[in-house]
Amino acid sequence: MTEHRTVYTHGHQEAVLRSHRSRTAANSAAYLLPELRPGQALLDVGCGPGTITADLAELVGPTGRVVAVDTSAEVLAQAAAHVAGRGLDNVVFEVGDAHQLNYGEGEFDVIHAHQTLQHVADPVAVLRELRRVLAPGGVLAARDADYAAMTWYPELPELTAWLELYRSTARANGGEPDAGRRLLAWAQAAGFTEVAAGSSSWTFATPGERLWWGESWAERVRGSGLAATALEHGLADAAELAAIAEGWQRWTVQPDGWFAVLHGEVLARG
Repeated sequence: MTEHRTVYTHGHQEAVLRSHRSRTAANSAAYLLPELRPGQALLDVGCGPGTITADLAELVGPTGRVVAVDTSAEVLAQAAAHVAGRGLDNVVFEVGDAHQLNYGEGEFDVIHAHQTLQHVADPVAVLRELRRVLAPGGVLAARDADYAAMTWYPELPELTAWLELYRSTARANGGEPDAGRRLLAWAQAAGFTEVAAGSSSWTFATPGERLWWGESWAERVRGSGLAATALEHGLADAAELAAIAEGWQRWTVQPDGWFAVLHGEVLARG
């Protein structure tokens, strides 16, 4: 059997999780919401700190159930606390690898994977496994950023260096940072017969948004899984990381600063 390797490039440091906690079903899974109804069984793959998970659980509840899977027991504990704080009791959290899930064929009506496929060793194999546990007539929803399509202003050289570094680091970890554009091809290769592809974006352009987004990335560049892998593989040294972080901080105070993140999306059946 082929051994699959999944390395989460960002890591689970506080700067990363703080960013992920801002995600909701409305701002990160709007394309899926028309497919949801009470009573469905939903699998959330790569659930992170659980903010989207909680929203999805409310939408399929009270009779529906959610199984939320992540590779990190620590982040699952945080997700469970968040869901409990919302008063929800229809979510189960489990450590797991999406390449090989411990669920039966056709067990879930809905499968949701947000920013997950870009980090797995074999996204087509993962999609085949998700297809296995998807019920006939069910829907898989996947959404991933596309780093090469990200764009910003002013065009600071440090942010260009950041993008090059991130893409190199993600690939050193066995992932594909430009996943958004590949979701349609991956779903088709996995055997889905009906795939609707689309896109959406996040934009950071107000002073508050710039500060939040730029400071988050400055912290990640200084000390996260991204920084550790970059140093380990010789993709950057400490001085280069510090320069990139300083560039992000300069961007946060630009009155005309603007940053857009493009996401690919698919709804797949069959």
